[in-house]
Amino acid sequence: MRSRYKVSDVLELEKAHLETISVNSWQYRTLEAIRRCRTKALGGHIDKCNCCNELHISYNSCRNRHCPTCQGHKREEWIQARSQELLPVPYFHVVFTVPKELNSLFIHFPKEMYNILFKTSWATLQQFGNNPKHLGAKMGMIGILHTWGQNLSLHPHLHCIVPGGGVTKAGKWKMAKNKGKFLFNVKSMSKVFRAKFVTEMRKVLPKQKQELYDKLFSKKWVVYAKRPFGNPENIVEYLGRYSHKIAISNFRIKAIDKEKGTVTFSLKNYKKGGKKEYQTLKIKEFIRRFCLHILPKGYTRIRHYGILCSGWKKEKLPKLQEQLGVKRKEKKENQQECEQVPFQRRCPNCKTGRLEIIFVFGKRGPPKKYQKLLKPLHNEK
Repeated sequence: MRSRYKVSDVLELEKAHLETISVNSWQYRTLEAIRRCRTKALGGHIDKCNCCNELHISYNSCRNRHCPTCQGHKREEWIQARSQELLPVPYFHVVFTVPKELNSLFIHFPKEMYNILFKTSWATLQQFGNNPKHLGAKMGMIGILHTWGQNLSLHPHLHCIVPGGGVTKAGKWKMAKNKGKFLFNVKSMSKVFRAKFVTEMRKVLPKQKQELYDKLFSKKWVVYAKRPFGNPENIVEYLGRYSHKIAISNFRIKAIDKEKGTVTFSLKNYKKGGKKEYQTLKIKEFIRRFCLHILPKGYTRIRHYGILCSGWKKEKLPKLQEQLGVKRKEKKENQQECEQVPFQRRCPNCKTGRLEIIFVFGKRGPPKKYQKLLKPLHNEK
């Protein structure tokens, strides 16, 4: 089921002013890419089903990681890759958040501040993991950066998936306390995280006033650790909610009023137990808030650490899985072929055939001789 409204529809209404709304050229280029996604402006191709011979027209996607229309396939690929790395141990969902007093620094120094968030979150887990009192083993972490709150305001925080244990110096797996039912004390982690974050900030951004640091130490920083998942397989589905999530999905946009120049979208009010509510913003304000969550060019928002980093995955992780009794499923040839075909390439008419490209066209659109025969896969604007 497709959403009635899209972020690109909102951008289209202010296409003449996107350059002035965005802070820099990178944000402007991102907004333009999302606005033109799956339209004639990006060109497209004519597809023919190898089963029912139906012809379709497909307009190209922008493939921008901030585009809510282009994340489904990337998310599925990422989840499939992670499912091969699972261990038969409990997993914890740990969230590191920072006070709103730091928001201005995240706006003006996004790359530096997000790097500090990643670095100090992992350093906090490492400190507790390496300590024999708490665990005494090398841990692992997948960190996924989110920058938004439900109302599109700036709210930087890190979602971390952490195995409940670690690898000792002898190369053996050591379970966290209470048979993996408890990770570490979150109040202690919060204090350590705050101290590490401020220390790192003093090094990276040394010109900040002492008044800011006083405010930061007067605040209670929040590190939250959810209970472990029921079984490792559940984490694959859970990861999909966070891995390629963006500031707002198309389905959350409920109304666009062109006359009043407003956008209405749904949100969850977590102060009221996740109650569903609606908020209406002026279109320019909506776009301004959306721009807050466009990351610096080339910035990596999903990072792997410790026993889950790329170095471990190639050599040591398979041995650890073997030690814990994990049997990797060997993919059959036909299964590999199916996975290589994106789910969008299935024929929407017969549902079984695959679409094959028979003609590619540019921004002028498809040739006239095809236009009456075609059924668009992606609606034009």
